[in-house]
Amino acid sequence: MKLDLAGRFAARFAALAIAALVFVAGIARADDYPSKPVRIVVPFAAGGPADIYARFLAQRLQQALGQPFVIEDEPGAGSIIGTENVAKSAPDGYTLLLMSNTHTVNESLFKKKPFVLMRDFTPIAPINQSDLVLVVKPSLPVHSVADLVKLAKSKPGALNYASSGPGTPYHMAGELFKAMAGVDIQHIPYKGSSGARNDLLGGQVDMMFDAVPTMAGFAESGKVRALATTGTKRSDVLPNLPTVSEAGVPGYEAVIWLGLMAPAGTPPAITAKLNTQVAAIVADPAVRQAWAKQGAIPMTMSIAEFRKYLDDDIAKWAKVVKISGAKVDE
Repeated sequence: MKLDLAGRFAARFAALAIAALVFVAGIARADDYPSKPVRIVVPFAAGGPADIYARFLAQRLQQALGQPFVIEDEPGAGSIIGTENVAKSAPDGYTLLLMSNTHTVNESLFKKKPFVLMRDFTPIAPINQSDLVLVVKPSLPVHSVADLVKLAKSKPGALNYASSGPGTPYHMAGELFKAMAGVDIQHIPYKGSSGARNDLLGGQVDMMFDAVPTMAGFAESGKVRALATTGTKRSDVLPNLPTVSEAGVPGYEAVIWLGLMAPAGTPPAITAKLNTQVAAIVADPAVRQAWAKQGAIPMTMSIAEFRKYLDDDIAKWAKVVKISGAKVDE
């Protein structure tokens, strides 16, 4: 009996010692982190909001932490290709994921994925959110949301809208609009927002929901006709435009937000350090002022708060996917 108790004590002491070593090692890694370049994978096309803000964030993180933060655009399959590559990366803080509400939508939109967001990744921090703007090609004979709904109802399936790919905020904004306005408009998915935007500007597609920061200039120059923005209140960047809700589709709301995650198992001390740094960057008055002019609103949360935000957003979009009947070809 005495030997058995001694053995149990020794085993328990060894387990505690190992746990302590792991904890100390985690602290050491956080103190030294980063000691080499860090990759931020953007699973979207270059030139879109995710790419633009990822590069901004990378520059500021590099200044704060003294190591290069390198952006790698890996678009495709509605963000799944680049995201899978991050999921398979070592959980050491040197490969991060620039993600958006595309990822929370994909949890219900795609029945088969090579990863589960909240299982295979750990949250770090949100970055910002922006309204979208509903724009049409200038030759389309509509000048308001009411005009668009009337035209779409008179020609079911004849109109189309471009998006940056299945599950992206641009796609789901369109599906939500269709469901709430009771119209049939064909979805044309692209491999990124740049391709969708270019074809809209070229007149190859009829309409698009796009991020305010990237589309406002085209709207103001007359290259597209802006009908409404998608937030709960009017955009400070496009204040003369009504929201979709006040323009005839009551209760409509769709935004794009961005955040940062890491592979599951990344040391908590490292994710905490990154959370603190990102929060400091987005809280900078100069950053907030510059982003306000672009229509981007900084977001700040603790890791626990961001985790809950992600869980809630997954649940929210699961309902929208079900109501809208949105589907993708897998």
